[in-house]
Amino acid sequence: MAAPDEIFCWEGDWGLPSVNTDCLVVLAYAQFAGAPLKLQKISNPWRSPSGSLPTLRTNQKETLSRPSDIIIHLRKQKYNADYDLSAKEGADSLAFISLMEEKLRPALIYAFWVEPKNYVDVTRRWYAEHMPFPLNFFLPGRMQRAQLEKLRLLRGDESLEAGEELEKELYRDAVECMNLLSQRLGSHKFFFGDSPSSLDAYVFGHLAPILKSKLPNGKLQQHLKSLENLTNFCTNILLLYFPRDGRESSSQKSSSQPADGGDFDHVPNKRRKQFLSALVALGAMLSYALLTGMVSIQRIQLEAPEEPPDLRIGSPVDEEEGDG
Repeated sequence: MAAPDEIFCWEGDWGLPSVNTDCLVVLAYAQFAGAPLKLQKISNPWRSPSGSLPTLRTNQKETLSRPSDIIIHLRKQKYNADYDLSAKEGADSLAFISLMEEKLRPALIYAFWVEPKNYVDVTRRWYAEHMPFPLNFFLPGRMQRAQLEKLRLLRGDESLEAGEELEKELYRDAVECMNLLSQRLGSHKFFFGDSPSSLDAYVFGHLAPILKSKLPNGKLQQHLKSLENLTNFCTNILLLYFPRDGRESSSQKSSSQPADGGDFDHVPNKRRKQFLSALVALGAMLSYALLTGMVSIQRIQLEAPEEPPDLRIGSPVDEEEGDG
């Protein structure tokens, strides 16, 4: 029996299986289609086969990174969440996905990567806290520049400048898109019948981060919460297809106030891990400083009395490098 395909995605938070829109689209579609993927949640994109996330590595060692390419591959493997769609429903699905890429995606990029307070307090902080040293020093900034370039391409404006006018325009388009999605969904559980399709995966991937994140500038979230059917849509998908992530989010909240009984049993282990992590981080920082020349060690020869002839210097002790 062939090994399952392997999917590499950003880690989850906020009660979501991943904090990244493209990862959420792929994970949701795979769940809807019943695709048996081996999931690798990581916080270092350089550990993925392509250097980016999401990435699917097939059992033939082929790598795919775009959500649309990953979904096409899964369909070829007979994992097709759109199997029961009519030709008209298929066309409607493509039209709404294109609408989201044009109207909703730019607002998402702006809200998470461009709006100053959101980026500093939430986005950059999250990635810096979850990435390993020294990537956390420079990779979030590089990712921000890449997202800004993507926004310029989506808008077709090389000289695009962040500001109040751009924010108003992007959020107006996003609100229009959400309203159209809400009208199309109506009182239904999913967009086409009783089973979720690729459109449901794309809508979930775009809306769930808006709904669940804690952005200081929450204008998009306020509007989304006013659309009760879309809010329920995201919540139902989380409950039905990603219940474990919702439970982990709840347990993380409750762990801030220790409960009686077994929770205290884990405190010593947690403290020991924190102490070891701090030592590893300190060692990595010193190594990085030495390698880059930020810190240098000078050997000073001191005059010392002549040693007795039978005094021998022991052999040096090998040091094991910690996995930073």
